[in-house]
Amino acid sequence: MKKLIKVVGAIIENENNEILCALRSPKMSIPNSWEFPGGKIEDKESLKQAIEREIKEELACDIEFLDIFNDNTHEYDNFVVNLITVKCKLISGTPVAKEHSKLIWLHRENLLSLKWAPADIPAVKQLVAEKV
Repeated sequence: MKKLIKVVGAIIENENNEILCALRSPKMSIPNSWEFPGGKIEDKESLKQAIEREIKEELACDIEFLDIFNDNTHEYDNFVVNLITVKCKLISGTPVAKEHSKLIWLHRENLLSLKWAPADIPAVKQLVAEKV
């Protein structure tokens, strides 16, 4: 039985309608793949608490949880990920790549040009199809 990991990812959009994309470092699982930044949901933690804590830890900035965007479960070779992507608003600070190799801002129509982690792809496709 593969371990199920519950994860939350932030879809952060700036004033230019660009979305923050984070490149997983070579040391992380699924290395050198792009993802929405975030992380594991701790016991008894709400989605709002988890994503606001994770972004503060990973990107050294403050965000506000707005709404659930996509809920997807993906089976990898050694584990299963339930990734819930949530729309967030940047409140203060500028995102800094503390754990990731790189951060970039991209318009929706360019998101599919990146090599995304498989669990993130359904949310990426939904974002590309979304009318802004």
